[in-house]
Amino acid sequence: MFPWDIMTKSSGLGTFGGVYTPSILTILGVIMYLRFGWVVGNVGLLGTLAIVTLATSITFLTALSVSAIATDRVVRVGGAYYMISRSLGLETGGAVGIPLYFAQALSVALYTLGFAESITQTFPDLNQVYIALITTIGVAILAITSANIAIRAQYFIMAAIALSLISFLLGKPIEPTQIELWTNKGEPFWAVFAVFFPAVTGIMAGVNMSGDLREPTKAIPIGTLAAVGTGYVIYMGLPVILALRADASTLREYPLIMEQMALWGPAILFGVWGATLSSAIGSILGAPRVLQALARDGVLPQWMGFLGQGSGPTDEPKIGTAVTLVVAIAAVCIGDLNLIAPVLTMFFLTTYLVLNISAAIEGFLDSPSFRPTFRIHWLFSLLGAVGCLIVMFLINPTATTVAAIIVLAIYLWLQQRELITTWGDVRRGLWMNLLRVGLLQVGHSEDTKNWRPHILVLSGIPRKRWPLVELADALTHNRGLVTIASILPPGSRDMGQQTDLELTLRDYIEKRGVQALVRIITADNPFAGAEQLVETYGLGAIVPNTILLGDSEEPSRREQYCQMIQAIYHAKRSLIIFRENPERGFGKRQRLDLWWGGMQANGSLMLLLGYLLRSQLDWRNAEIYLKLVVGDPSAAQAAQINLTQMIEDLRIRAIPKVLVSDGRSFEEILHESSAQADLVFLGIAKPRDNFDFKAYYETLQQRVAGLPTTLLVLAAPDFPFAEVLTEGW
Repeated sequence: MFPWDIMTKSSGLGTFGGVYTPSILTILGVIMYLRFGWVVGNVGLLGTLAIVTLATSITFLTALSVSAIATDRVVRVGGAYYMISRSLGLETGGAVGIPLYFAQALSVALYTLGFAESITQTFPDLNQVYIALITTIGVAILAITSANIAIRAQYFIMAAIALSLISFLLGKPIEPTQIELWTNKGEPFWAVFAVFFPAVTGIMAGVNMSGDLREPTKAIPIGTLAAVGTGYVIYMGLPVILALRADASTLREYPLIMEQMALWGPAILFGVWGATLSSAIGSILGAPRVLQALARDGVLPQWMGFLGQGSGPTDEPKIGTAVTLVVAIAAVCIGDLNLIAPVLTMFFLTTYLVLNISAAIEGFLDSPSFRPTFRIHWLFSLLGAVGCLIVMFLINPTATTVAAIIVLAIYLWLQQRELITTWGDVRRGLWMNLLRVGLLQVGHSEDTKNWRPHILVLSGIPRKRWPLVELADALTHNRGLVTIASILPPGSRDMGQQTDLELTLRDYIEKRGVQALVRIITADNPFAGAEQLVETYGLGAIVPNTILLGDSEEPSRREQYCQMIQAIYHAKRSLIIFRENPERGFGKRQRLDLWWGGMQANGSLMLLLGYLLRSQLDWRNAEIYLKLVVGDPSAAQAAQINLTQMIEDLRIRAIPKVLVSDGRSFEEILHESSAQADLVFLGIAKPRDNFDFKAYYETLQQRVAGLPTTLLVLAAPDFPFAEVLTEGW
């Protein structure tokens, strides 16, 4: 037994067999055998050492991030997918996990085709596709039989690689040479770096075996970092030997130059075959486990749930392995992976990028729940993420863009499905931290440039007065906050029941496509409760600046209703009273009638509300009619010119319409002109001392009776809504 495995449990794979071996075998791969001489020949010895150091640094930083996450929580089946989904959420984990699965599944074909190509170069009479198919089926049988058997097979492969390295070390120069420290005769530095970088991207091979490890929180950090360190030592030594044994042109010309330098040439071939087979085995072991985790978390469609099944006491994903075999065989039959290979590399790097971001966010927030035993500063993880992103664009900008589009599309698809998880993730902590910073930065006084309607909707039970919620959502259109408030009689709910009811109501409105907060309070009567909400609801400087409520037709409650309106106005909140025409609702959402009384106060706010409403999808084709009544025809032409000029200056699409009273009352003109409107905007007089507001409101209700759905608007005092419109004049 290896020393690292002594302190672990009796079942499952240990650090050496489960993490170190698959990781180091993936790192010491075909790039080392077939491209290392080419790298030295193109950029010289010092350039090669710089490339190795830079590339390994990015992998090392990612390994640190992986180690931090792995020592904070139990890492189960799925490896990198499991870590990301439990940190950044199921949508992000799935968006990375699905491409990661296909990348690993197709990588099986990539490696077996490479193995077959090296075989046919040695034995030209053999068929490359048949060799690749047989090899693919062979490694799949190994994986289906047992992960332990596959790991034992990797020990023999490791022995073959070690033999090849020893044979190379004991070899001889093939020609007299002068060491070139730097050379500009070959490919550009970053082009060579892009070719070499996949040689150090093998750390996920061990992480993907997390479900089969005895103690993943110990095995992953030790095994991964040890593999990265071992690979770095070997990669720093090989360029020196290559530079001493052949000149730059020879190194560039012969891909298998190591075979010519080795003490025993066939050992290098064994190493190449071992490297390709070990990478294929690592992929055939890792891909089904990612697929199993995706199915168990419900990321895949429900009918694919059978892919989450495991077999035997070790829960091996034999069904997933069989599916992965089918995918790999299909790719082998195509026979040419040159077009998709760059995209596959991007998916692996995308995984590293997101893992680094996960660790950086967790470390930056320093949540009490994040307590890794292997702790690193979040700046290291951030540096690793930046490095991954830069390398992706250096390797292939087009493939990076394609990979990003695919990941984003999967993320949006999963987000639309509204998957429910039983675990928390870092996103809430991130938003809470941003919210704290934002609240402390926002001033207590609103400014005209950044004004948005933050609406408190006094709707009662939303399903009974849904048009109120619908209107608030349309007015804000993701530009402001909406709070749906209900006021219950005292004793109807205790605090726990109120919280449960708030969650129920929030789920209800979210399922209907509305993003809003929910607030429930108890009060002796709804009017006192409304005043209480207006007075106390909010957080710091973020309070509702606009109150939306329905009209009250009940005469016995009109006194209290009018007192509430006055209290809201004196609290310096804007008020919108919604009078629905139940027979017409919002009509065809094609016409908005705004009865104009000037830019000050109500007029400016009504025009802003009309503009905001029309920016919502359902109202996008609506026309705003700005209506003004004048006493005689002589004033009509000047009024028309003024309205037209004002609309042009305000940059708001509206149709000015000047109406001559010609002896008619405003009420007659209102009903005649707005009979076909879909929504009518009217201003309300300001409550003031020695003003019978109740009598005024009763008159107003009689005036608007029978109109289409109407909004009665009362602008908050002392706020210059006109400046919001004229900003930039």
